[in-house]
Amino acid sequence: MSEAKKVVLGFSGGLDTTYCVKYLSEDKGYEVHSIIVNTGGFTEEELIQIEQHAYSLGVKSHTTINAVKSYYESIIKFLIFGNVLKNNTYPLSVSAERLSQALHIAEHAKKLNADAVAHGSTGAGNDQVRFDMIFHIMIPGVEIITPIRDLKLSREAEITYLKAKGVNMNFEKSMYSINKGLWGTSVGGKETLNSKGILPEEAWPTQVTATESKEVKLHFEKGELKGIDDKNFQHPTEAIQYLQTIAGAYGIGRDIHVGDTIIGIKGRVGFEAAAPMLILKAHHALEKHILTKWQLGWKDQLAQFYGNWLHEGQILDPVMRDIEVFLSHSQENVTGDVFVQLLPYRFHVIGIESAFDLMNSKFGKYGEMNSGFTGDDVRGFSKIFGNQVSIWHKVNPGS
Repeated sequence: MSEAKKVVLGFSGGLDTTYCVKYLSEDKGYEVHSIIVNTGGFTEEELIQIEQHAYSLGVKSHTTINAVKSYYESIIKFLIFGNVLKNNTYPLSVSAERLSQALHIAEHAKKLNADAVAHGSTGAGNDQVRFDMIFHIMIPGVEIITPIRDLKLSREAEITYLKAKGVNMNFEKSMYSINKGLWGTSVGGKETLNSKGILPEEAWPTQVTATESKEVKLHFEKGELKGIDDKNFQHPTEAIQYLQTIAGAYGIGRDIHVGDTIIGIKGRVGFEAAAPMLILKAHHALEKHILTKWQLGWKDQLAQFYGNWLHEGQILDPVMRDIEVFLSHSQENVTGDVFVQLLPYRFHVIGIESAFDLMNSKFGKYGEMNSGFTGDDVRGFSKIFGNQVSIWHKVNPGS
């Protein structure tokens, strides 16, 4: 009797991946090895429950990967350095973590010398492309199995199948689809399926309980968040999580993102990302005081490309490593404190304090006095600076 083929399945414990376990093991005869990659969206208790659920379904092995810190070091750090907001709105909460998950799943498939790898993506979104593309690059030749996409299964069909297999789980779906991670939480529901509509208060995972104004101090070292008020943290992930507990209660960072998918359709999704939005805006404020005009200008252009290419799953493109070097080098002096006022549903950046602040009265006060040059210097500079355009207008009078 031939040995069963091994398949590594990205497993969340939800309906789709539960279906995949039963279908792959009982209908297709695979030896299923499930893996969950935690990028900050699960508690220890939830991870234990998911492991128990996987074994109850009949997996050969189940692996839990704590990827929170590696996720930060390989992706989030550069999103902060670049102040990346997709379409000036969305901090790439889900798209970024999917790449981290795909990379870890591929590594696990290598470790187990698996014959196949599987995921529970449908045929309607971005994730299918992100997972497939990384698997093609990282584990070429390994079969990619996607039962939900390939069989075009409805939720009802999956439930009917699982009930027939004797699976006991909560089949009731919440009105809203929620995906939580270190860099924000996405929220999808009926209001996001059309071009008009806002999520109701009860749909947001974090309810507003803070009403009094509060000022917080965010301390950055070389572009990374290392302290909040009087607290210092060993790793920036701890600072991000702590800031989320403070700012999330204000309802800060809620919005609707309208985006272009990899597969060419537009879509809307709600999200709440209190800590990411505060960090990105505070970090940008600090940079505007510390970096030169052209450091800021070129960084904005490279960061926009970096965010878009990351969103489309191209984390393994070597150009991303090149841009990361630029972004990292730009942070050498981005050290200081940023003061932010928190209010219900909004916040204000009050200002910064830094030893590297280029807005320094020793060199002049904007709109009042300059101590670096004289009026005669400006007269000469203005003539030289506009000389070529002046010549053009003399050669082309009336144009």
